[in-house]
Amino acid sequence: MRAPRTDRRNRRAQRFAPILAVSVVLSACAATGGSPDRPAVNGVTPPTTVAPVPTAAPIQIDAEQGYVPAPLVWESAGAQTDTAVLAVPIDYENPEAGSFEIYLARHRATDPANRIGALLVNPGGPGFGGSYLALSAPRIYEPALVERFDIIGWDPRGTGISSPAIDCIDDYDSIFGALDSAEDPESAAVALSLEFAQACRRNNAQIITHVGTNNSARDIDAIRQALGEEQLSYFGFSYGSELGATWATLFPETVRAAVLDGASDPNADRVQSSLQQITGFEASVTRFLAACSADNTCAFHNGGDAEGFFDQLMRDLSVRPLPSVGGRPVVGRSIATDAVIMAMYSERSWPALEQALVQARNGDGAGLLALHDSYYQRRTDGTWGNELEAFQTIRCADQSERPTISQLESERQLFVDAAPRLVPADSPVGVFCSFFPDSIEPRATITGNGAGPIVVVGTTGDPSTPFESTRRMASTLEQGVLVIVEAEQHTGYNVNRCINDVISAYLVNLIVPTPNTRC
Repeated sequence: MRAPRTDRRNRRAQRFAPILAVSVVLSACAATGGSPDRPAVNGVTPPTTVAPVPTAAPIQIDAEQGYVPAPLVWESAGAQTDTAVLAVPIDYENPEAGSFEIYLARHRATDPANRIGALLVNPGGPGFGGSYLALSAPRIYEPALVERFDIIGWDPRGTGISSPAIDCIDDYDSIFGALDSAEDPESAAVALSLEFAQACRRNNAQIITHVGTNNSARDIDAIRQALGEEQLSYFGFSYGSELGATWATLFPETVRAAVLDGASDPNADRVQSSLQQITGFEASVTRFLAACSADNTCAFHNGGDAEGFFDQLMRDLSVRPLPSVGGRPVVGRSIATDAVIMAMYSERSWPALEQALVQARNGDGAGLLALHDSYYQRRTDGTWGNELEAFQTIRCADQSERPTISQLESERQLFVDAAPRLVPADSPVGVFCSFFPDSIEPRATITGNGAGPIVVVGTTGDPSTPFESTRRMASTLEQGVLVIVEAEQHTGYNVNRCINDVISAYLVNLIVPTPNTRC
């Protein structure tokens, strides 16, 4: 049985990554989510218990061919599902230098007589494991896909249950709380970024430069070989689109079909990419406030002036942070901005933000802190996952540039002008990657040449991967086919019957939709 229509969507499949520390010095936001414990796709939250983690066969190195993926040995996880572990090189150029053990899960096709092949699925991030997508496949994907494909999700290198996983710090409160309570946020931003980056370098020395998107794309091909498949089908959300497009560019002959739902502009540079995204979030906040002002049932209506009250509240939080809950950080503008951005991933989160803003107006920051916690995947037991650390490390591995602090400061006004509500003039700059080792292999230039038609889904009100950015991905790919979904959220799958039918027809029967089909 599929999950109810009320919340079946991939609401947060890519972290918000502005160049400025709008919310924290680390310039990060949330990936797939909907739960304070774990990320969710289409309303499905990964289980807190771990499915079986089999032992991986040792990495195989042939004298002539180099690394050779071992065939996967699956262990039953119940209900049509299995798990396996695949050893892949940390460094494909030097496969003897160690390995990642990539954790995979499979939901077997329920109509095996008409099985098409493997459909690899990825929830985005970067930094989030995707094995749970397969374990919960019937609750996420259309019956046509569940029947005809072995749906395979995996935790990309450095993430989730795969080992080694990126691990930098244990307590995010020490970062977020320090910034909001700092007398000099600019200096605090630099010091906290340095502390965080040094911890990432120290704790992940062997892998830190090898977790970029190119190597994850190579892992996809290793999975293909281990499965014994000549070609794969692929369905990725948000950053999963970037990963899928990179895979299609590096291994075009292995692509049977690919759907990229919610994609960023593949040719945007560091500044352009961040500007596109912060502009998307600013536009969503503006629409949220306008809708609230026009609706007297909105909890934050404030006599039809939600905009004015919001702006004043955010200014007040910059100088007078609010108490939240015992033992937790005060809520200043940074944490509040996290909360607002969290709610912009889907208009279904707007009522929760309305209530949190009312609480804050009345002197209580607990509601905003709860949204912030959901944003960064704080668990109910008070611990944090490693998604933020993985996100930062992967993004730095992909970027060729290591901007200086003065360079970032010179760019600040661009972001203030683009998003004055989310980026006040005194925002500290985010300098995390400035303290990272130089990238040994920035993300490949995406072309998709030779991969055949690739369906790219763009959602008109998407704040995280704005529609125009997704349109640019479609136009960049050699045979990119844009499909438009009209909705106020991040990514389009499961918004309506139209888009689901388009995707199923393409993945199952290779029926390529008419460009600019609108759902």
